[in-house]
Amino acid sequence: MAQRYRLFVQASLAAGNVIRCEPAQNHYLLTVLRLKPGAHVGIFNGRDGEWEGELQFGGRKSSSLRVVLKVKDQETGPDLVYLFAPIKRARLDYMVQKATEMGASVLQPVITEYTNVYHLKIDRMRLNAIEAAEQCNLLSIPEIRDPVRFEEVLNTWSSQRTLIYCDEQAALDCPLRQLEKVKPGPLAILIGPEGGFSPSERALLQKQPFVVPISLGPRIMRADTAAVAALALVQATLGDWRS
Repeated sequence: MAQRYRLFVQASLAAGNVIRCEPAQNHYLLTVLRLKPGAHVGIFNGRDGEWEGELQFGGRKSSSLRVVLKVKDQETGPDLVYLFAPIKRARLDYMVQKATEMGASVLQPVITEYTNVYHLKIDRMRLNAIEAAEQCNLLSIPEIRDPVRFEEVLNTWSSQRTLIYCDEQAALDCPLRQLEKVKPGPLAILIGPEGGFSPSERALLQKQPFVVPISLGPRIMRADTAAVAALALVQATLGDWRS
């Protein structure tokens, strides 16, 4: 079976619409993939499901996609907010990609007391999320928000959304048993910086009735590894991995 290529687009999708490709998309379709006129490409925008688009040339370095046929209805993914202390660029790229693949609906950077990376390129994070969605047959990408301070997160938090935070000082109880106690509903996961949460931050978290601390086992993980482990645990016990 021939490989099926996919693109995320901003435009609305309906049969007959013609979408002009952006320069980066032109390069990918025409130079990297070397597709010919008439080639079919999967297209999605996070709202209208997935469609087949037929490639049309508008010149040597320009192209467009004519929307042909709807192949999949839009799906409603998990209501799962992923909060994290910013980390260095290469590992942040990995984290964004994996959080997207694991079903996070919102990516929220959080500035904690021990955070040592403050400058984030939101556009780069979005590009990484788009790339992950294109490659993994996802129909939407997570909302990527500007960084907020730790105290602001807790001060504005909705008590209806359970906040699961990974604490290396939590009791080494089985995290699956801890998560089984969580009531169904909107969820969030919080991963701290490489140095962990400060004593005052941990004390503040433990006071909140909507917070559930979990342990990720006896080993200290890097933040990007902890993200994958925590998201997998939550999706397996509370999310859309359940049969």
